[in-house]
Amino acid sequence: MTTPASNAQTHAYASSEIAERAEMEMNPPLGGASKLRKLLIIIAAFIVNFSRCGLLFSFGIYQSLYEDMSRKENNPFTGASSVEISLIGSIAAALMKPGAPYVVAWCNVLASFGRALRHLQLAQGLLIGVGTCLSFIPSMAVPPSWFGKYRGLNMGIISAGTGIGGLVWSPILTACIQSIGFRDTLPLTGCICTVLICASGSVLTWELKMAARLHEDNMKHSWVSGLFKVPLPPRKIVMTCKFAAQSLNAIFQSAAYYTPVFYIAAYSKTLGYSDSKGSNFTALSNACNAIGKFGVGFVADKVGRIDTFFLTTLLSFVSTAGLWIPSTILGTTDETSGKGLFIGFTILFGLFASAYIGLFSPALVELFGMENMPRITGIMYFLQGAAGFVGTPVAGVLARSLGVNSPDNYLYMAVFVGALMVSSTVTVFWARIELMIDRMSENRTWLWRL
Repeated sequence: MTTPASNAQTHAYASSEIAERAEMEMNPPLGGASKLRKLLIIIAAFIVNFSRCGLLFSFGIYQSLYEDMSRKENNPFTGASSVEISLIGSIAAALMKPGAPYVVAWCNVLASFGRALRHLQLAQGLLIGVGTCLSFIPSMAVPPSWFGKYRGLNMGIISAGTGIGGLVWSPILTACIQSIGFRDTLPLTGCICTVLICASGSVLTWELKMAARLHEDNMKHSWVSGLFKVPLPPRKIVMTCKFAAQSLNAIFQSAAYYTPVFYIAAYSKTLGYSDSKGSNFTALSNACNAIGKFGVGFVADKVGRIDTFFLTTLLSFVSTAGLWIPSTILGTTDETSGKGLFIGFTILFGLFASAYIGLFSPALVELFGMENMPRITGIMYFLQGAAGFVGTPVAGVLARSLGVNSPDNYLYMAVFVGALMVSSTVTVFWARIELMIDRMSENRTWLWRL
């Protein structure tokens, strides 16, 4: 005969067993092949970000070079404005999100033969963006399916490849451009990236259960219809407030993020720094990028991924409003203060704005669940890409003519970036509130940590 006490004990044991089984599914024992497989996934995705995305994050070196060339005669950039030049990088960054190693190779080769600005915009901008997209999206969408408890840390390590890549590529690009010219540098870097991406792509595969689920979905369509069918998220998710909030914060943050990345070397020159020191600022930004993604990813697993997601966005706004904007104002009359503020901005923005990128995929899992990750990822990165395509050129328009090389040229650009960052901060907080409401409706307890 069973008693209420024994029933409660049995129920508690069953609940514990279910919880342990769920934990095992999310975090299988890191022994043997499982541990090795996860390590290979991390390395492969890291190398993809290091090679292609790290090179894109060093576009500030090209931006500064092309702006200098625009003041000289008989070259593809003669008379070009900052906006026209920045369009090259912004196109590549925009298409990196919504869209193959072989594309990366031949688009760099084509860019090296460009004889007009539009040739570089098409090859180094459009085509490199497509090539980067075909490698970047798998590197951010596939790995989360392999990790549970330490998803934030592992994705931080993977996305840190962009920062470490930028740190390594910046001095390499500067040295190559000075020794062999930018035309020979483009195909050289393209071929190196092709080899690295091909090797990494052979390892980067979906987790077995996710692969089986996707295969089952794909079997419902013919080869032709499946090729052209866009995997959209379910309507019931799209109509939620948290989807709207996450979409808006992705748009605002992406529109702001790439402007400092691309203009950091050019802005440093207005403070009196040389070309080599300008490239050092790009390297410093990328070093902070890597440190921030790794460190914030570790913290996110401890204190909550959504909470950390909000904090990094808030600190990105604080660094822009508190450091870059004052630097543009004071830099003209007090160069020493302008330089100090700019160095502080480079460090803080690199640490926290980049961490947003590393936490983006883990945040999507928290908000919408792993089962919806393949469908949610595509539309979110598409929105980021579209925003990046608009944000950086608009910021370039807000900068004054390059004829007057002074820090206050960049004041309105800095204000624009700050306004976008505070908008992103508000919408991230909105998404957090919506997630908290959803989870409270399930267990009816107040949740402080998300």
